[in-house]
Amino acid sequence: MWHARVVKARTSAAELVEKGHVRVNGVRETSPGHAIKIGDVLTIALDRAVRVMKVIAFSERRGDASAARVLYEELQARNS
Repeated sequence: MWHARVVKARTSAAELVEKGHVRVNGVRETSPGHAIKIGDVLTIALDRAVRVMKVIAFSERRGDASAARVLYEELQARNS
């Protein structure tokens, strides 16, 4: 989530997972170290929105917003 710029810090990503705000392929994930594969669908509950994203690529480094955008396909974005 950090590489894809969904959150600003790795600690924020880990916290979202630990608090149960992330689902991987519809299953709630609570382990920040859980391996993600290309094709996995992440459902992420943020402060005021729910994002559903399909992983389509990985990156070794965190890039700018345009580089991050090619790592996933937005399936649904819903404001609360």
